[in-house]
Amino acid sequence: MKPLRFLWTLLLTLSLEACYYSHPNEPDHWAVTEEGMVDSVNFFIAHHYWTGYNFQAVDSLSLASLPPMAKQDEYAQLPFDSVKVGRADKLVVARIVNVPSQGADSVWVKVARDQLTQGWLPERILLEHVVPDDPISKFIYHFSDSRWLWVLCVAGLVVFGILLQVFRHKHYRLVHFRDIPSFYPTLLCLCVSGSATLYGSIQRFVPATWVEFYFHPTLNPFSAELPLILALFIASVWTMLIVAVAVVDELRRQPDLGDRLAFLTSLGGVCMVLYLVFTLTTPFYVGYALLVAYWGFAIRQYLLHQPTHLLCGVCHHAIPGEGRCPNCGAMNLFNPPSKS
Repeated sequence: MKPLRFLWTLLLTLSLEACYYSHPNEPDHWAVTEEGMVDSVNFFIAHHYWTGYNFQAVDSLSLASLPPMAKQDEYAQLPFDSVKVGRADKLVVARIVNVPSQGADSVWVKVARDQLTQGWLPERILLEHVVPDDPISKFIYHFSDSRWLWVLCVAGLVVFGILLQVFRHKHYRLVHFRDIPSFYPTLLCLCVSGSATLYGSIQRFVPATWVEFYFHPTLNPFSAELPLILALFIASVWTMLIVAVAVVDELRRQPDLGDRLAFLTSLGGVCMVLYLVFTLTTPFYVGYALLVAYWGFAIRQYLLHQPTHLLCGVCHHAIPGEGRCPNCGAMNLFNPPSKS
């Protein structure tokens, strides 16, 4: 089976690529001047941003008018005057200093909304309440929110359970079991599961790579600056979107609008469950075995129960072969006998 050989080869390549990286557990090292300024190159490598970088606030923030002093302990008890910036305000990093006496909050960042509204706060507080001012980074921030993850998990399981019940009692189309006459729905499920496994692999083996992508995102999988595993993930996302368009185009050719919407709903529920399952299980290595098993199951189901591509010449419904249409009763002969 050539498809299964290809899947095994792809998984082996990804596993070798994942082993190439090491865990980013090294502490931060950057040169500090007598005034507390930090080296720009080393800081940029470790923290992925520097002065001139743009953020957008997701919550209101209080900015101290002056940087912390040696005897200052808590951010919440700043003795200096403070200014506030609101939700959705655009902020630019103006200066970064290192204050060793502050312990966990040793890195302080000066940000500015405009010439009159600017101030200092610990980097830890800053990163908890801002998002990079880029559409892709904002999408990652909101999509990765833990609250949305649980909502998607519950919604996906509920939708999938309802669809299974409907499928048991009615002639309901569902990918892998009673599919439409096209390979694209199965291919979309393969793409979603593979993309989710790649995402889980990045989070497990190279989280710093994902952080760098979060601060400096790109949609170009052929960028020379991208690591191979991240380029493969972006390419898989593009492939998933292209296949999704192909699925919609195939559904457009189906004669019944209700069947189109019902199948699209069921396919979305299956894809949601696949995304959650492989994203959550891959960091524990279980997802790799599940991926091989699922891809083998999906391809086997399509080959064994390949839907018919024949349509009735009268009502245009799918028919299993030549003969009478089970829907309208019309006779369909694709190889009529010769008159001789």
